Amino acid sequence: MNYSISIKDDCCIRCRRCEKACPAGIFAWNEGNMLVQKEQFCIGCGHCAAICPSHAVVHTLFPPDTVHEYAAGDLPTPEQVELLLKSRRSNRSFTSKSIPEDMLLRIIDAAYAAPTAQNIRSVQVVAVTDPVMLYTISALTVDSFAKAAKKLENPFIKLLLHRQMASVYAMIPKFKAMHRKLHDGKGDPVLHRARAVLFFCAPPDSRFGYADCNLAYQNASLMAESLGVSQFYTGFVLSGMKQDKKNQLIKTLNLTDVKIFAGMALGMPSFRFERYTDRAHSKPIIIK
Repeated sequence: MNYSISIKDDCCIRCRRCEKACPAGIFAWNEGNMLVQKEQFCIGCGHCAAICPSHAVVHTLFPPDTVHEYAAGDLPTPEQVELLLKSRRSNRSFTSKSIPEDMLLRIIDAAYAAPTAQNIRSVQVVAVTDPVMLYTISALTVDSFAKAAKKLENPFIKLLLHRQMASVYAMIPKFKAMHRKLHDGKGDPVLHRARAVLFFCAPPDSRFGYADCNLAYQNASLMAESLGVSQFYTGFVLSGMKQDKKNQLIKTLNLTDVKIFAGMALGMPSFRFERYTDRAHSKPIIIK
């Protein structure tokens, strides 16, 4: 990462906020002056540029046009955030309308605004809107399930694994039904005729790839909800990828040096929910 960090002494008001905000500890107070030390440990989070009230921090990763001011009153109220969280649903009933490009881009931008471990910023969003490719994603998924079901039904394998994998064996009839439905042209049981799919990717060896990509998914999901775009998590696709040792989906999408850790199917809803229900949950554990 190429960057430089300095303090404009004539602008600095000695509030020491940059020192307190910096997670890497690269600012040091010395005899009434703020100094930059251990610059090489900077993780590029931008806390210093965002917290300095007098614009005294000069960080080449964050020139003035990338630092934006806002007022606390501009933020949604807690009640509005709570309503968005509780009303968000995985709506799989889509119309044939395409998702407006500006909406799709805002959803992707929201994903990139999500936090990442150590501010690595290695998440990459891949957007698929081509109808042929969307069908191929569903086909690869149901085909992987069909192949897995065939292996599991081998008498010898079934004898060994049936008890340990009873829940998986219970899903085999559903896997076969999904395969028939798609290939018989009676519907799409995987993407439900979504108009777009977003895949959240990171390097295969990323220590935090799963967490970072799923945080990005959550941001994108909430932005989609606020825009009136319906979406759901592509759990079947991700599960199908695990069954496919040849990485056919990655190859079909022509992706290199990345692994898909999360996915979202999107479409314009055929109806909107006008009420939400309380969700069952375990009792929180509060340690004081």
